[in-house]
Amino acid sequence: METNKEVLGSKNIPFRLIEQKQEVNNLVIVLPGAGYTTQAPLLHFTTGLFYTKGFDVLHINYSYNRQELSDLRIEDFKRNVQLAIDNAIKNKNYSNYYIVAKSIGTKALSDLLNNTRFKDAKVVWLTPILQNDEVFKTMANCDNKGLCIIGDKDHCFIEERFERLKNNHNLTLKVLDGGNHGLELDKEPIKSIELLKCVISDMNEFLKMNGHP
Repeated sequence: METNKEVLGSKNIPFRLIEQKQEVNNLVIVLPGAGYTTQAPLLHFTTGLFYTKGFDVLHINYSYNRQELSDLRIEDFKRNVQLAIDNAIKNKNYSNYYIVAKSIGTKALSDLLNNTRFKDAKVVWLTPILQNDEVFKTMANCDNKGLCIIGDKDHCFIEERFERLKNNHNLTLKVLDGGNHGLELDKEPIKSIELLKCVISDMNEFLKMNGHP
């Protein structure tokens, strides 16, 4: 991974741009969970997968403690994520975008898809917050090609809403038996590694389906 840039975005949302050795037009934006950073296993291997496929990788590295999370105004959060992205790529000429979002990151993702820059972006919804009406409505109605992965033991898994998402044929849906909000199995570390392998394989298939073998 050739070049790292650490720059602060608005409201101290830091970001890190990991660039290929040569200029490319592919960018994946990674939006982590509130307590699940881009360094955690799932997003670490997601980064590696996209990088080996010829993508620059942009990590939006917000982090919140429990108090900050309870005080967080979601409109401020979404605006600051957008500003961090704008700062990171203001001198770039990307034309092919993917966005991978986990948990609270799916709130920001729902807003980003209103941006004309991302009208053709491919999206990966990891443990989406289905109880949030905006997230659910965006997933149900968006035209962007998407992959959704969630565990059936995740507190964000709402079966009735998940079933309704099947009406959006732009979405590929995966439910992981026993998977929790970390896409792991409680008290099963070895089996959790197998589950992680399945998730990364699903993302790899999604990339292949969209022209990135």
